[in-house]
Amino acid sequence: MDRYSFLNAAHTAFFAELYDEYLQNPDGIEPSWRSFFQGFDFANEYSDGPVEQLSKAYAEPGDTKQLEQFQKEFAVLKLIEQYRTYGHLLTKTNPLRDRNVEAPDLSIQNFGLTTADLNTSFEAAKSVQLPVSTLAEIIKHLEQVYCHTLGIEYKYIINEKEVQWIQNHFEAPEAVFDANQKKEILGKLIEAVSFETFLNTKYVGQKRFSLEGLEAAIPALDMLIEAAAARGVEELVMGMSHRGRLNVLANVFKKPAGEIFSEFDGKDYNEVEGFDGDVKYHLGLSSMRQTKSGNDIHLNLAPNPSHLETVGAVIEGIARAKQDRLYADNPSKVLPIALHGDAAVAGQGIVYEIIQMAKLRGYKTGGTIHLVLNNQVGFTTNFTDGRSSIYSTDVAKVTNAPVLHVNADDTEAAVRAMLFALDYRMEFGTDIFIDLVGYRKYGHNEGDEPKFTQPLLYKLISKHPNSRNIYSGRLLEDKIIDSDYVTALEQKYKDALESSLEESRKHEFAEIKTFMEEEWKGYEKASEEKMLMTYDTKVSKEVLTDIASVVTELPGDKKFISKIKKLINDRKTMFFESDKLDWAMGEMLAYGSLLTEGFGVRISGQDVERGTFSHRHAVIKTEDTEESIILLDKLKDKKGQFSIYNSLLSEYAVVGYEYGYALTNPKTLTIWEAQFGDFSNGAQIMLDQYISAAEAKWNTQNGLVMLLPHGYENQGAEHSSARMERYLQLCAEDNMYVADCTTPANFFHLLRRQMIANFRKPLIVFTPKSLLRHPSAVSSITDFAEGSFQELIDDQEVAPRDVKSVVFCTGKFYYDLVAEREKLGRNDVALVRIEQLFPLPVEKMKAVIAKYTHADDYVWAQEEPRNMGAYSFMLMNFHEVPLRLAATKAYSAPASGSSTRSKKRYAYAIAKVFDKNL
Repeated sequence: MDRYSFLNAAHTAFFAELYDEYLQNPDGIEPSWRSFFQGFDFANEYSDGPVEQLSKAYAEPGDTKQLEQFQKEFAVLKLIEQYRTYGHLLTKTNPLRDRNVEAPDLSIQNFGLTTADLNTSFEAAKSVQLPVSTLAEIIKHLEQVYCHTLGIEYKYIINEKEVQWIQNHFEAPEAVFDANQKKEILGKLIEAVSFETFLNTKYVGQKRFSLEGLEAAIPALDMLIEAAAARGVEELVMGMSHRGRLNVLANVFKKPAGEIFSEFDGKDYNEVEGFDGDVKYHLGLSSMRQTKSGNDIHLNLAPNPSHLETVGAVIEGIARAKQDRLYADNPSKVLPIALHGDAAVAGQGIVYEIIQMAKLRGYKTGGTIHLVLNNQVGFTTNFTDGRSSIYSTDVAKVTNAPVLHVNADDTEAAVRAMLFALDYRMEFGTDIFIDLVGYRKYGHNEGDEPKFTQPLLYKLISKHPNSRNIYSGRLLEDKIIDSDYVTALEQKYKDALESSLEESRKHEFAEIKTFMEEEWKGYEKASEEKMLMTYDTKVSKEVLTDIASVVTELPGDKKFISKIKKLINDRKTMFFESDKLDWAMGEMLAYGSLLTEGFGVRISGQDVERGTFSHRHAVIKTEDTEESIILLDKLKDKKGQFSIYNSLLSEYAVVGYEYGYALTNPKTLTIWEAQFGDFSNGAQIMLDQYISAAEAKWNTQNGLVMLLPHGYENQGAEHSSARMERYLQLCAEDNMYVADCTTPANFFHLLRRQMIANFRKPLIVFTPKSLLRHPSAVSSITDFAEGSFQELIDDQEVAPRDVKSVVFCTGKFYYDLVAEREKLGRNDVALVRIEQLFPLPVEKMKAVIAKYTHADDYVWAQEEPRNMGAYSFMLMNFHEVPLRLAATKAYSAPASGSSTRSKKRYAYAIAKVFDKNL
């Protein structure tokens, strides 16, 4: 008899009508019926035949027992779904104590089942890859799959294919490691534990931010690398903060232990000039590893500061740069891995920004594996005070990334989680998180007393066996190893460390290796003297004409709005008729010339495709289809790649990302543009810790360009100043360039110098707003073809013998001073533009002063208030003559919100230039 014939007794017409309603509007019917039909659809997916077979069964006679059995099948299916959805809340993932979380009620009574059903067999078992099984067997399987030491959150994922893939993996019979694999896992655990023990013995009380309590991360990462290389991954890019970093460097990246010991011994560096180094647990490393199966994989651990999550953005930029440069046809060959602390991943806002990048065309990297080293406390703060979410990893839900929760005492579970994460990433190209829950054996650092703040927790930790002893005990019990196996491995590893320590103490200096040294072959470190040299940045008129012909011609078969047609036609006129090229045209010529010479150009930031001030229009949209047209892509001699992306509304993460990109690809002009200059405040950590200091700390070069619109146009406090004073305060020795250009040609040569030179320095450019269309802020074709970057532009409009006042100024203020000078008819005032503020062209400034032999008044003029702008920088760095300040008084805000008040202040600053008595 057909086993669905009993449905005839259940008023099939009513079933049919209600099911039709459910199909039209699932939320419109009573919840219990909705659940019933969801189970019906789910059961149909796993039945031997389609819904039509069930529908035909309605007309056949049945009995109430079969109806009851059918309803219980659905109840079991609903139970299964609840385990899949909420089982992670029941996992045994805390190695120290019971979890403090509100657990769901998955008792069978809650689903209309009874203990009498435990021995009943159910077809629903097939949905979890079991044969027809009893309810007790189904529950046992579900407990093992979803509620043991490894749990997973995934039911919020929208993509059904991903959901089904996860279920198929987890609910299948568990793969078992063979004896050799278990020995490999144990070997890495022994290394992880022995390394920390050795350091604790030899360097008592020294900070090392040990991994103890989370040692399972070492075999998990090691097995991941082996598996990734076998899957075709050729580059691994990792970022992590200090917790466990030395252990990862030594036992995963194979950094020579002797180098680590030299750092512990506090030796000076073999490089002195311009290099200060960093603490040992901030340093990075690049190394080549050959796996046991014979595959080569390049490993990169990026250096990072104590701002814990900043490096997450940097490694994404590094990964994307490698993908663009080497693996454009198969980006999955570059694998980013981000290691987080539980307190940091929950508390640091940059994590959310990075997660939002994961699927954006300008920033995606094909999926990142996020490993959270969860020690259940942040410095002295319990997790109950550190986050409102259940898990530290709940940010993963933003992009539907699954999360695995693992007990760090179960090393095999940690390894399985990591291998699953790799398979998932390679299959779907999206992010995945692993929450490895362990503990922190000591305080925040090894000199800290954790019992001050967590006495009960640390009583538990003091009695808890380490993961090596737990796992070796299992292998002893299974007779995979004998009692001497662990002792022998420990002694061998310890002997190797002792030998490395002895050898390291024969050397006077500590040596810091250059991160990603291979990418920087042929590039030299530059002193300030080299930065001030003149570089040949000229481009022939023929090449400029070819570029101009392309960027001033819209496709004839496309439809564009009239304003775009006029703008492009105006560019054609300025180049081919008037010979007065504006800022945007100069910028396009710079990019085009670099592309023809084989350099890449990458630009990102908020609204950069068009430009905040509608000046760039690097991407033009057709009127009827919004098709993107990039005229620079049509260059016939184009050898480099031009990429421009409107970014997400982020400064912090995006600047970090572009910094990482520039760190990896010195042959690409990498630019981040702020919507307004002071919006870079949101990325201040990247400026302080990376852009201004990375070369001194980590011996790395970086050519990132930051374009910061700057200028007082009565637009209020947040749209006037790019906070020039902050960048200049960071300038020292030879760490970066800071410029404020006044002509399109000088900007053109500045950008070209950035790539022509055989070194890289970050470049901060205060770019104009009103000058983008100022009739005087233009350059001739000759200025581009025959000029070079001018750090200083002297006044050519006055006779030196008539000059009484020499005024130094920058940027837009120059043009306003020129207008005032003309208005007053003052030919005794020379206006000298400082186009590059750092390195300051002191010798050229001295030459200018010597030229004006009758001058007795030397002025620094700025549009910013006295306590802002470049004034304090000039006082510290230029002592040839005393400088009288022409500016407004000091203010707390950069500018007034009242346009009337702003204009009065501005007029006062201008007046002070021409009247020393004000």
